[in-house]
Amino acid sequence: MAQMPGTRPTVNWPNALSILRIALAPVLLALAWNGWHKIFVACLVFSFLTDALDGWLARRLHCQSEIGARLDSWSDIVTWLTLPVCGWWLERDVVRHEWPFLAVAIAFYLAAIGLGFLKFRQLTSYHTQGAKVMTIVASIAVITFFLTSSPWAIRAFTPIVVITQLEEMLITLSLPEWRANVPSLWHARRLKKAKTL
Repeated sequence: MAQMPGTRPTVNWPNALSILRIALAPVLLALAWNGWHKIFVACLVFSFLTDALDGWLARRLHCQSEIGARLDSWSDIVTWLTLPVCGWWLERDVVRHEWPFLAVAIAFYLAAIGLGFLKFRQLTSYHTQGAKVMTIVASIAVITFFLTSSPWAIRAFTPIVVITQLEEMLITLSLPEWRANVPSLWHARRLKKAKTL
């Protein structure tokens, strides 16, 4: 039966998927630690699919919320910060060789998170258009990396991470107060202008 507009489902499926993605992080670590490469990749693909599905479901079921946005952001952080450790255990030689690119990507990712906590005392949950593009490109690159051990995958997503995280930092500096789901820096500046009028 179709969900009626304006009503909420009894189970918040998008939030459930975000919680599932958080729960998958230690599973990914365990699989990587034990060297179960193929199962690890399958689990990672499943995790990425839940990430793609939760936003679509939230819009489809009319259950978007600030809590959901925060939960989605936390699940992203937990997943993405798990992957360098998994990479070290599964593809140590490649990660050792490509560490400068990986270090830059991680540094910008953490800097954007840190700036948000510094200004708003909480996690930013902008879900920008740039971050959505980054997630798609980075997901493809990461899966390719774990399937082929190719260093180009790390090099491919690093500039995109840098650009999107710079935008998120500029959004944080622009906004007068915490807001979830800010699509771009342009939207953040419009919000700031509206606040000052």
